[in-house]
Amino acid sequence: MRLQDKVVIVTGSTTGIGRAIAERCAREGAHVLVHGRDGKEGAATVAAVGGRAHLHLDDLADLGSARRIVDATLAAFGRIDGLVNNAAAVVRSDLSSTSAGVFDRVMAVNVRAPLLLIQAALSELEKNCGSVLNIGSVNAYSGEPGLLDYSVSKGALMTLSRNLANALGTRGVRINHVNPGWVLTTNEDALQRRLGQPENWWREVPSVQAPAGRLIAPEEIASAAVYWLSDESRPISGSVVELEQFCVIGRNFNKI
Repeated sequence: MRLQDKVVIVTGSTTGIGRAIAERCAREGAHVLVHGRDGKEGAATVAAVGGRAHLHLDDLADLGSARRIVDATLAAFGRIDGLVNNAAAVVRSDLSSTSAGVFDRVMAVNVRAPLLLIQAALSELEKNCGSVLNIGSVNAYSGEPGLLDYSVSKGALMTLSRNLANALGTRGVRINHVNPGWVLTTNEDALQRRLGQPENWWREVPSVQAPAGRLIAPEEIASAAVYWLSDESRPISGSVVELEQFCVIGRNFNKI
């Protein structure tokens, strides 16, 4: 049990990558605060995780949500050892379609909420030599044309991770960051269908985008998350790791 009796908050853990992380953390012995906005999805996740989970529904765009999530965790489990900032507003936008309102909400959920959660949980994390894992995206480096606001937010989150790793390292709190590539979640499947892709589109993804012949599974991101949350990765902090099938920086598509 790599996370035996640790208490981990996983935001956005009622679906996709977050749910996979919550389930894997519980299998590794952790107690998990499952967070989301949909009660039905939340109940299903808690049932899948089992008796080691507690559900808290909240909107991360609300300024008070960070304090409520931390308080709910302490009320349920009495301590906090890990925080996974996974929840994200994935909004398709470009320069012609975005607006101040769209930008502000994406930044509120994807950047401000992780910052406020770390701030709210800091005393507990410091007390327990805790670990924070921020879930970014390879889009942080430039992004797809239709993911303008999302890409900007993930670039900001990456800087937040590096800054706080430097600031909190001497206080025993570790901050690490992973940038997943294209992951086959139920939400991604639904999105691609809305964009006009056929059923089972994921079986025909070009090799230039998926050299392995398939997309990454949420469970594979969860496996990486356990390492950064566990004491196995101590004392490493400030790492930014791409969880993609190819080299993100310097890739030459003409040679593929």
